[in-house]
Amino acid sequence: MSNLVPLEPVDYLVIGHVAHDLTPEGPRLGGTVAYSALTARALGLRVGVVTASGPETQWDDEARVSTATWLNPDAALTRASAVVISREDVDGNDELIEHMAHQTRVLAVTEDSAGAVLFWNGDRRRFRAPEVHEVDATGAGDVFAAAFFVRLFTTRDPWEATRFATLIASHSVTRVGLDGIPTPHEIEESIVEVLH
Repeated sequence: MSNLVPLEPVDYLVIGHVAHDLTPEGPRLGGTVAYSALTARALGLRVGVVTASGPETQWDDEARVSTATWLNPDAALTRASAVVISREDVDGNDELIEHMAHQTRVLAVTEDSAGAVLFWNGDRRRFRAPEVHEVDATGAGDVFAAAFFVRLFTTRDPWEATRFATLIASHSVTRVGLDGIPTPHEIEESIVEVLH
């Protein structure tokens, strides 16, 4: 026990598995943990990560990651202050999205290059993503989620958090892999845009 490292307080905690994204150029670090943690750090937060990894990343015998049925989501949704999902997470099921929106206070639904939809206080608002030259969309949803949660915590305004996260995620797809983590210039530009 004498070789334990003292832990410092963190502002943003990410829990999940690291992953290898398989690309034509070979495997690269990826997964929600990597994209979310690095985005939160780029936004100025002290980030902690809880993860586990063996000699190989967690996937099936054919090297595929797949979705699993979320058992009893209502119990978690009713306790959550805010939730971010993608349309892909629920196979585009609008009824399920509406149900989830009624179970939680704030629900942001990402829609790839179309942007995002926010459900809050019985209202629904679409945030269109700016047109950009997409190079690699891997991790854009994770970048969106981290940017959304950080901005929501800072401003307490779900509309502003969604606007900001949509812009940040749009920048992320213009670069490959973890190079899509927001730059200081992109962060500043996305924050300032609301003032104009």
